[in-house]
Parts: sequence; structure tokens; C-alpha cells
Amino acid sequence: MQIYSKTDIGLRRTSNQDAYRTGTLPGGAVWAVVCDGMGGVQGGSVASEIAVEVISDCIEASYHSGMKENSIRTLLQAALTTANIQVYDRAGKDPDLLGMGTTVVAVLVAGGVAHIAHAGDSRLYIARPDHLEQITKDHSMVQSMVEQGQLTPHEAQYHPRKNVITRALGVNETIEIDFNEYKLLAQDVMLLCTDGLTNYTTPQQMLEALFDGGLAGAPDRLIAAANSGGGGDNITVVLLAADAGTKFEAE
Repeated sequence: MQIYSKTDIGLRRTSNQDAYRTGTLPGGAVWAVVCDGMGGVQGGSVASEIAVEVISDCIEASYHSGMKENSIRTLLQAALTTANIQVYDRAGKDPDLLGMGTTVVAVLVAGGVAHIAHAGDSRLYIARPDHLEQITKDHSMVQSMVEQGQLTPHEAQYHPRKNVITRALGVNETIEIDFNEYKLLAQDVMLLCTDGLTNYTTPQQMLEALFDGGLAGAPDRLIAAANSGGGGDNITVVLLAADAGTKFEAE
């Protein structure tokens, strides 16, 4: 699979608290993880970097070709749980880092199936030229209000407290992780991103940025669109797309 990625500080922040990493695995599998830290300039950066490093190390050390779906879910559960413990313990040892945490969205693609784990409001989308589907569900105050019928999705997009999240790595001793499995078609493009993208662009703008040119330039176009929309936060995007001619068993 092809992997394209980029992170940007945005127009209003003085530091970048996002972190990400991608890689390949035996048997043609690939993985990616994106984190958005919180807890002050230092705390947010520390939390996201710890989480990305721990999750990456766990995936690379534990995955082997031919793993079953349940085993991959267990691997991701262990990786994110370990990261939660590491961030929480580090915060407890340094008063300057107390309360830090990070969102996380991670995916491991094997055998035509995307195995997705997340906590917080960083997202994973499946995109085609005429279709953009959000696979993850935000763990946020406004998402809860939408589900309870107190806000419409349009109202949630512009709510003043849309950045208040209800779940994040490292804030508590334990963490609840959400999982999704998605059977891919060969034309599917996976987009992992932080809310610096989704809060400053519309779905239509995201689609246009993705497919108005080659995918190699799409991260630059997505970041430019978010900055044109205000650039009020750090922006990170990772794209995973099948090589031309790839045939997935899922088809």
C-alpha cells in the first residue's frame, strides 16, 4: 500500500502537539497511528510522542503474518492500553505534566481489512472520489449531545465546546478503546487525521483536496484547506491507499 502523510503547526499555535507514525509489516500489512496531545504546550507534546512511540513499538514487535482478526484486535488493545499506562505514569512523576493526555486513532491493515482502534476525536475516514465516510465516532461532549438529540450534526460542527473530549489516553489509569473492522475495496483511501483538519474544513472540501490531483499531493492540499479555513489548530493527515491493481479478498 501507498502511505502519504504530513503534519503542520497551523496558523495560530506556537507548537505542534500532534504526533504520528506509519510503517509496513510482514505479508504486506501496513499500520498508522495519529495522536493529538493536550495538557499545555509541554504536556500535550510529551503525551502524544509517548503514545505514538509505545503503540508503534508494540505493533512492530507483536504482529506476524497471518494473524487472525481477534489476535489483531488483542494486539491493538494491548498497544493502546500500554500507551495509556505509560502516559499516565509519566504525568504522575512530573507536576508540570499532570493532567496531560492525548487522543489516538490507529489502524492496522491486513488481508484487505482495516482494523481500527481509537479514543478521543481524532478520526479515520474511508474516501472515494464521490464518497467520504467517517468510520470512527468522536468521544466528545458535542457528539454525546448529538446522540441525545440536543444538537444537530450541523450545530455540533460550530458549537463553542466542540473541542471538549470525553475520552483520552493517559488521563485515567484505565482507558476504554473503541474498535472497528472495515473490509476494504481496492479504490478505498483511508484518511487518519486530527481535529485541526476536521474543525476547519467541510467534508466536501476534504473530498476535493483528496482527489483534485494525485494522492501524493493530497496531504499538502488538505493542510492548505484547513489553514484557509482558519488554521486554528495543529493539522495532521495520514493517507493509506492500495497500489494500482491491488485485489483484496474483501471484494
